[in-house]
Amino acid sequence: CWWECKRVQPLWKTVWRFLRKLTIELPYDPAIALLGIYPRDTEMLMHRSTCTPMFIAALSTIAKTWKEPKCPSTDEWIKKMWFIYTMEYYMAMRNNEIWPCVATWMDLEGVMLSEISQAEKDKYHMFARIGGL
Repeated sequence: CWWECKRVQPLWKTVWRFLRKLTIELPYDPAIALLGIYPRDTEMLMHRSTCTPMFIAALSTIAKTWKEPKCPSTDEWIKKMWFIYTMEYYMAMRNNEIWPCVATWMDLEGVMLSEISQAEKDKYHMFARIGGL
């Protein structure tokens, strides 16, 4: 299952913990994460560009470990978000549209870097892209 299974609950709780660190208060609701149905509150709609990549990365991480007898890991989820972030960053650079990318990822980049282990940062050469602008 994508939401209620005991193995995926720790990852979803981590996603919501990240949201709280970003001061984004969303109800803990599978309709938001699985279907992209956000509350009608206009403030929540402003955060879609930040939340959606987080949910896509979580779903991808869950799918990758679907048949394995283990929980999807936070490090794997962060690596998937980092991959999405990197692709969006380079696409924005290519299209000369860096500022919308900065607005979406600046706060999330800091949270991702603070959460992932130093060994993972070294292994994947993770460094602040936006901070260097």
